[in-house]
Amino acid sequence: MKYFPFSLEQLRIIQAIKNEATIKQAAKKLYLSQPALSVQIQKLEYEIDSPILDRRKKQIYFTFTGELILDYADRILRLCEEADKAVVYLKKLKRLSLTIGSNEIVGTYILPKIIDLFCKRYSYTHIKLEIDCTNCISWNIVNGKVDIGIVEEEEIPKELYNLLYSTTYFKEEIILILPKSHELKNVCSITKEELYNLDFITLKPNSAGRKLVDDVLKKFNIDSSRLKIKLELNSIEAIKRVVQAGLGVSFVSILMVKDELYSKRLNSVIINDKKITKRLALLVNLKINESQLSEKFYKYCFAILKTRLYIKFLNLDY
Repeated sequence: MKYFPFSLEQLRIIQAIKNEATIKQAAKKLYLSQPALSVQIQKLEYEIDSPILDRRKKQIYFTFTGELILDYADRILRLCEEADKAVVYLKKLKRLSLTIGSNEIVGTYILPKIIDLFCKRYSYTHIKLEIDCTNCISWNIVNGKVDIGIVEEEEIPKELYNLLYSTTYFKEEIILILPKSHELKNVCSITKEELYNLDFITLKPNSAGRKLVDDVLKKFNIDSSRLKIKLELNSIEAIKRVVQAGLGVSFVSILMVKDELYSKRLNSVIINDKKITKRLALLVNLKINESQLSEKFYKYCFAILKTRLYIKFLNLDY
């Protein structure tokens, strides 16, 4: 690294001498003693091997070299002040900005409503929503790219347990949806054997959504390989339309069909009188201090749960 023969403190001293006209006033302005200020000037003159000040008849004049350094001192100190203001602005901006990560279902059906309510209360906030898998969101939180995540609790990478703090947020229910004209429309629960005899509409085998549902079903001892798959599609929206048309049944998140259930366009049943659920968790970084805004959003999410307001605005009470 290149060595410079002057310091910012020395540049401030030169600028103060110019502005205050005397050594005594410059020292007072900078809260320095006159000897301490004079020592700094002598050091600078020694380093550049040239006088900076010319003292005549109790008056101080800048030499040509002094005027040259003074000109650059003004520019350098002005840039330092701009840099300081930029850093303060960046910190303030970061305090007012929030990046939230979630999977596609939560990011589409839950977070937009929570964010809308939160922003109405804290109108000065700017929130960015990132949709990704739990693994990517977890790593982005560790790397400081995401402030808070709402993710599948059991999918959080084990190697990050010591770096992240997770709190169970709520349980997302996976339900079996039926056409409103289906013969089981008036049944509340069916057995696994009855389940294996139904025609299923699913996502394509290599899709993340299909794998996620299969993993959840496995934990509830439902063998997805025994399901009679009639049709494989690219999206949940396509599945909902096909099920409504009466071509089969499907396992989907209750969050994705809340409107259809509420309006009775679809029916649902449970298996063996047990709800199929997966836990979603709020995730933050243990190693990075939370901003006030991040902490407010974290608490606000739980405040909604405690008042059970989420059931009302998500229309889950069908």
